[in-house]
Amino acid sequence: MILKHSKIDLTIEQLHAKSFIHFIAELQNLLNYIGKHLQALHQTVSIAESVTAGFLQFSFSQMKDASEFFKGGLTVYSYDEKINLLNIDREEVIRENGISHNIAKQMALNVAELYQTDWSIAVTGYSSPVKESDQKLFAYFSISYAGKILLTERLDLHSRTMPLKAQMYYSEFILGCFKLELDKMTEIENERMSS
Repeated sequence: MILKHSKIDLTIEQLHAKSFIHFIAELQNLLNYIGKHLQALHQTVSIAESVTAGFLQFSFSQMKDASEFFKGGLTVYSYDEKINLLNIDREEVIRENGISHNIAKQMALNVAELYQTDWSIAVTGYSSPVKESDQKLFAYFSISYAGKILLTERLDLHSRTMPLKAQMYYSEFILGCFKLELDKMTEIENERMSS
């Protein structure tokens, strides 16, 4: 899958409110597109996120008429929240440090069920290198539609990426993938209508 490279480029000196505003400005067209398509399809979305710590939910809240399609989300940053709020198996969460393909899939399916939405997006991973990640930065994300997983991928970043930049990049990439899935759904819907 080829997506436009992120224009987000932060150094320690630039890490302040202007950087966050620039991030939002870069995403505005993407956010408008997603919002319009969800409204046109009369479909809803929910979010479960850990590593992005609310960036995805914030992004959806910035879309015009967001309350018509964005039903809500959870930031499940710790083991307990993944286990208690999203019913992820305790042993698996502990064994995988809360981060795996399967956990991302379960998060997506369970948040969609919780919020009764057509779509859901889930992400879990690392925004800074730690012993448990073998000093690497990566995240797993999953997109579901109608109770089925459409896409699950792993994103890898350079281990020297700043935590905020990692969170922003994960968010931007996931939103780009969600747009592609919406495009596919719109195509199917258009074909169905013209038949």
